[in-house]
Amino acid sequence: MARVTVEDCIDKVDNRFELVLLASHRARLISQGAAITIDRDNDKNPVVALREIADETLSPDDLKEDLIHSLQKHVEVDEPEADPASLIGGDAVFSDTAEDDDQADVVTFDRMSEEELLAGIEGLVAPEKSEDY
Repeated sequence: MARVTVEDCIDKVDNRFELVLLASHRARLISQGAAITIDRDNDKNPVVALREIADETLSPDDLKEDLIHSLQKHVEVDEPEADPASLIGGDAVFSDTAEDDDQADVVTFDRMSEEELLAGIEGLVAPEKSEDY
């Protein structure tokens, strides 16, 4: 079937298992409607995916990144940290006045630094052991 195509791809992707993963991922993308970068020549999607890798119309590294991204369930986003000065001195505030119609109930909480948290943990007393246990 695609033996020649696989042999053409081995010099582009070192590991055969990785080649299978990348080609199958690309074949799924093609079946979902992604544009192909070569002539189809009446080939099925897995063969088209292998031919794209062999002809280097798609980078294996780009396919690998896309595969990893598609498998991730939780993507961490690096957000800038809030200014520590703005977090100091805020008790919980609830407002239900007519003046705040533009803003729904606003809730702010005190923030604790890591040092304060560690100091609090060190100050905890272990529970006394009873004879029942």
